[in-house]
Order: sequence, then structure tokens, then C-alpha cells
Amino acid sequence: MSQFLLVPTGAQTGLTAVGLGVAQAFVQAGHVPLYFKPVVADVAADNTSALVQTVLQQNLPAPLSLANLDERVYQGQADDAVEEFVAAFHQMAEARHDVVVVEGAVPEAGRTYLPAQNVKIAAALNARVILVAAVADQTPAAVATQLQLVLHDYAHGHTEISGFILTVDAQTAPAAGFAAEVQAALAAHGTKLECIGVVTAAPAGVEVAQAQDVAKAVAAQLNAELLCAELAKPVAEHLAPAAFRYQMMARARAANKRIVLPEGNEPRTIAAAAICENKGIARCVLLAKKAEVEEVAQAKGITLPASLEIIDPDSIRERYVAPMVELRKSKGLTAEQAAEQLQDTVVLGTMMLATGDVDGLVSGAVHTTANTIRPALQLIKTAPGASLVSSVFFMLMPDQVLVYGDCAVNPNPTAEQLADIAIQSADSAKAFGIEPKVAMISYSTGSSGSGADVETVTAATKLAQQKRPDLHIDGPLQYDAASVPSVGRQKAPDSKVAGQATVFVFPDLNTGNTTYKAVQRSAHVLSVGPMLQGLNKPVNDLSRGALIEDIVYTVALTAIQAVQMS
Repeated sequence: MSQFLLVPTGAQTGLTAVGLGVAQAFVQAGHVPLYFKPVVADVAADNTSALVQTVLQQNLPAPLSLANLDERVYQGQADDAVEEFVAAFHQMAEARHDVVVVEGAVPEAGRTYLPAQNVKIAAALNARVILVAAVADQTPAAVATQLQLVLHDYAHGHTEISGFILTVDAQTAPAAGFAAEVQAALAAHGTKLECIGVVTAAPAGVEVAQAQDVAKAVAAQLNAELLCAELAKPVAEHLAPAAFRYQMMARARAANKRIVLPEGNEPRTIAAAAICENKGIARCVLLAKKAEVEEVAQAKGITLPASLEIIDPDSIRERYVAPMVELRKSKGLTAEQAAEQLQDTVVLGTMMLATGDVDGLVSGAVHTTANTIRPALQLIKTAPGASLVSSVFFMLMPDQVLVYGDCAVNPNPTAEQLADIAIQSADSAKAFGIEPKVAMISYSTGSSGSGADVETVTAATKLAQQKRPDLHIDGPLQYDAASVPSVGRQKAPDSKVAGQATVFVFPDLNTGNTTYKAVQRSAHVLSVGPMLQGLNKPVNDLSRGALIEDIVYTVALTAIQAVQMS
């Protein structure tokens, strides 16, 4: 299914009529379109649902009002709103549809965030953009400038622009050749953009009784051949942050896994467990005394769901002594030593996982990475064929999710270890819906530099390519050569990874950890993880600076991993 987002360049009237005309053009060409309008100015006054029902015999999900969206933006929840749009889109989409027409939000004075919201919607739905500009009394040069300004919003992302539609008043239609002059003015600035049509039948409001006629009239003024040609073009898949979050939460809910949180009396952990329980993300188990949890919850204003499971470690510790002794008998562990080690709730939680009483473990809000991983290595052990445990972060960039590894575990990996980290990271990316294009990062691209560090990355790249010829892996690549298309074309023109990498494998922990934190903090990017790779069962570590939402996302990742490892 392909998506087209209609993006108005200014205060556009009749955008719904244009959208219905585009949908009608696809119908007349033999396609089965779906119409989606995520935002409306006034829910009560908007009649789009009735219009779509008349023209396409389709029911629209309830849109979000601009007043509601204003509140979301004010509360810092604009991305949450986009995630809800993605959820609504997936709930209404059916296999029979092969194209979706999405009506973007019309810019309004005082709502300066709306153009950025359209950019996010386009990225989240992986939609091509059709710009819609009202001619009014503007010159071709002025219209071209208006189009160019909106194009700038999409210049640094992955969204493709399919063309533009001009809307005019039927009484003041522009002279013949107006659209060609707009194209010429755009070309003078280095922009080639197709005109899909000049629409004169776009009234400010469409009556339901006229909907079918209006849609057909608009469709007749569109270049259906051009629209269908755009539809036939393949779209490069990029997983946007909102789509990633939606898919992650949906998959976690479907997994319905039991996840133990050993730091059960830690305030952020309690808050995250309550959210996970209320939203059905996972069945969390807090290891702590109930009175302690209730005291923290009351102090922090956290409402504990009645179904949230809280287990006193003292009440279950004894049952894991014998199983732990059995698991560590080769090391000569005694019952007394096991009982002592089980005083540590991370060890206790790990034993719960080892014996199958829970499906995953999340720790690290208080404990160090070593405290979380060491019991897992001793009791869970590495997965068959895994030579090491490594980690990845999912970096939620503005319009794409990238994978960074290893940023948390291995200080100075050898070439062999770096190759395995690359393969593990690629497999993790694929498991979460990201097409892996793996860049082995270095201070040198190709043979432009030399030195022991570059040689290690070069050797690791060759090993990874030999082990997994099915993957796109290239290196050494500098970060800009891996991530920026123009730089990639210049420095590594024959590479299938350069300029389009989705998985970045850093040469050592110093580089990886520094880079992820610099990007996270400087660019205000949400990072999800670290997610550990290479263990027999899912154990995940948290940064001690983790926010509540970080813990929620990590619980969701762990639940999904539990399905993949079962």
C-alpha cells in the first residue's frame, strides 16, 4: 500500500474536495483508495466523514480536534499524538486498499507547529507528499516561492515529494500556462516538480449531496496518469519514530509477557510498572516489600493498579537456592553461597527468569551494567552460536529510527567480536522492522586513512560480510559518509550502505557511548535501550539516568524479545 499526504502550503480552502478528487482519480484508474484525515479544526462542524462515506463508502476514524492537538503540543505530547494517528491508520487499513490519501493539517495563524506536524505525519506513515497551493491573486513566482518554502521542511528527511496541485477560484482562473510558469520559477531555484493539476472546483465547503459530483469534477482536472505513475514507484522504507513506538507497543501487548523488575522499590521503576500494567504492555513483577512500594507510590502520586504484581523477595528466595546450586555446580557453588547471592534482587530476578517463572528482566535504574549482566552470564548464559553479549540503542531521530551498537558492553572489541556485534545488531534491527544497512564506523572511509584502529574495522567488515553475505555491511565508513547521501556518494560511490545506513557499529565502547549520548542530549533524541543481544533469555539494562518512559520502552522491548527467543 502506498500513501499520499496532501500538504497545504498556506491557508487553504477546499482541501477535502481536493483530497476526494485525488481519491476519485485513483478509483477511476482501477485502484481501491482509503481516505484518512487525522486532524480537523472542529470535530462537531466537520462533515468529512459523511463526504467520505458518500464518495468512497468508507467510515473514517474519529479525528483529533485542533484544540485537542493544541493541548498536546502545549503539554509536550505532540509525538504521542502522531503515534495515535499511526494507530488509527493501522486500525482502519485493510488488505483490499492499495493506496491511501491522507489529508494534512491546514496552517493557521497562531498554530506555528502545524507544518512540522505534517512533516511528522508524512514520516510516520511513510507517505509521499503532494503540495496543494491556492493561487488566489498571486503571481507564478509567488506561488513557486510558497512551494519552495514548504519543500524546505522536507529537505533533510526521507519523504518524497510527488508534485503539486494548484487550486483556483472558478471566477478568476489563471491564464493558460500559469502552472508551467510556476514550474519554471521552481526550476530556476534548482527544483524540478510536476504539476498534477489545476483545480477550479474546490469550494470552501462541500455539501454531502454534492460530494460525488465535486469529487468527479476535481478528478477530471487532475493528471491521473501522473498520479498512477507515482503510485507505481517503489518507496524506500524508513521506520519513523511514531511508527516504531506504535509497532513496539502493539507487539508488546500481543506478547502478554511477565517481566520482572528487581529494583521494585525504585520510584521511576514503580511508575513505569504502573504504566505498563494500565496499558497492557506487559505483566510487570516488582521485587520489593509491598509496604515500601505503597509508601513510594503515595509520596510520588503514583496510582498502583490493583493487578500490579508485587512480590516480597523474602517470600520466594528459598525456592531458588537448589536450582541455583544446580546451575552453578560446575563452579562448586554451595547452598549457603547461593542463599547469600540471592539476597541481591537482581540475582533473584535472574533466577526467576532462568527457571521460567518470568519471561524477561529489566534492571539498571540503580544497579550498574555489570551488576545486571554478570548474573545473566552466569545463570542465563549466551545463546547458541553467540560468542559474546553486546547491546544496541534504538535512536529515534526526527524522521527515522537508527540502531547504534555497541554502546554499553564491550570496551575494546577485536575484529572477530566487532563482526559479531555487527551481525547481532543487524538481526536486532530486522526483528524490529528496520531494514539493516550496516555501517562499520571509523575515522576513515575506505582506504583514505590508515592505522591499527582502521585495520581492525576493515578486518571486522570482511569477517561480517563472509559470515552473513545476505546482509548489506560496509566499512570502514566515517559517520557522515554513512549517514549523509551526498557525502556517501562522494566518498563511497559504489557502496550499498554509504549515505543510507540504518545500523551504525562503532569501533569501541568509548566512541559508541560518547556518540549516542551526544546525539541524544544535543539533538534531543529519544534513545530506547540499551537492549542486550546474545543471551539465551531477555535481560535488559537501563541507564541509571533513565526516565520513566525509558523504562516503559525497555519493558516493551524485553517482552518482544521474549517472543523472539521462545
